[in-house]
Amino acid sequence: MADGIPTGRVRRGGRLGLLAAGEVVRGVGIRLSTITATEEARQILAERSTLRTAQQLVTVLGGMKGAAMKFGQILSVLDLDLVPESHRELFRTKLAELRDRAPAAPFATMRAVMEEELGPLARVFADVDETPIAAASVGQVYRARLRDGRAVAVKVQYPGIDDAIAADLRNLELLSNLWRSMLPSAADDAVLAEIARNLDRELDYPAEALTQHRIATRYRDHPFITIPDSVAPYCTRRVLVTEFVDGHPFGHMRDLPSAERDRIGELIYRFYLTSLFVDHEFCGDPHPGNILLAADGRLAFVDFGLYNHMDPAHVEFERACLRAAAEGRGDDLYRAWVGRGIIDPNSEVDASECLDYVRAAAGWHLVDEHLTVTPELATTAVILAVDPRAALFQRMRQQSLPPEHVFSRRADLFTFATIGQLGAGNNWHRIAREWLYDETPVTEVGRAIAAWRDRQPIRVPDGHQ
Repeated sequence: MADGIPTGRVRRGGRLGLLAAGEVVRGVGIRLSTITATEEARQILAERSTLRTAQQLVTVLGGMKGAAMKFGQILSVLDLDLVPESHRELFRTKLAELRDRAPAAPFATMRAVMEEELGPLARVFADVDETPIAAASVGQVYRARLRDGRAVAVKVQYPGIDDAIAADLRNLELLSNLWRSMLPSAADDAVLAEIARNLDRELDYPAEALTQHRIATRYRDHPFITIPDSVAPYCTRRVLVTEFVDGHPFGHMRDLPSAERDRIGELIYRFYLTSLFVDHEFCGDPHPGNILLAADGRLAFVDFGLYNHMDPAHVEFERACLRAAAEGRGDDLYRAWVGRGIIDPNSEVDASECLDYVRAAAGWHLVDEHLTVTPELATTAVILAVDPRAALFQRMRQQSLPPEHVFSRRADLFTFATIGQLGAGNNWHRIAREWLYDETPVTEVGRAIAAWRDRQPIRVPDGHQ
């Protein structure tokens, strides 16, 4: 164990097992206790249970960091049956601490890492605020000021986090059991395995610094989006220094008027999803903790540890499948899926079921009408996508998403979930037609971005880091 983070497989596995077991027992107790309770008493019991459950998750998963904490962050944007509907918002708010105020390691612990990487802090920084502004799954972020006066954000890895992630990878079965205790319909390990496999990429701060610089350069002078650049001389194996964004967190955005939330939702959609089809690369970790409303009104995106390049041929396959679904060409969709090995031709799955499945899981791109995304709507799409066997599509047991599409589909689903937390509305299909059919933008935001792009130097999208 290193500085409070359990790193061994047995210790981390034990915590996960106890948490999952406790959830089952607590669920039974809640059901029994509410049989004879008055309505007022039931409300009190439900609220107390919700807070206890969420607090236990924050404490256990936040203290473990690594893949376990990433799991809790994902739960915070879903609308699960784990708690009564009347208390789900309370539950999500508490879990949001894993994005915004996760249990912090002492500054002395993190300072030791910073000095091992950068030498005495006084040589680099004029001052460092010892209170972290964010605590993520692999590190904490501090506000600081360089000796030249620039305000910066300093992301520092937890000591022993590499060993902790390795233990989580070995404990995948236990982590999967925890997932099932929270979301019973997630019947296989594919989603969880994908998260665990890619989490170690977040430890590669030198690669992240290069990626962030490249994306910051791309979005320089963008009318609506800003990316803080990395400060290369002070980026090392375990410390990442970037420009500081002075802005409001996601919780502030949720309280804005609906028109402003709709505008922000469109920018989130364009940054996380349109970039895949335009630039053949995308940020694979969409969640509210990575989005800030900057002081100048632009939307800032941070955390590029999971920025992913996708082969243009695979991008075109996804585009073709979504176009087939949008146009009702079930037979073409079915043949494409059989050809890629997604569907076993000897199974009972037919073209109609393939079409219905895509419309259910990705229908927000396809419905030509204004759609306000709610947490309930987004969660339904996630559940249908990750485990169709548990819901309406009983015959899709042979579905096997190829590895090259797992990450992009996850980005799609959790962008939907993030916009659901915002409660933003739009005709998402009209925005999607820009990359589905290469049509000109119809929204004011889209037209302004297109004009900005036209002024940029011509480049060939490659996405390689």
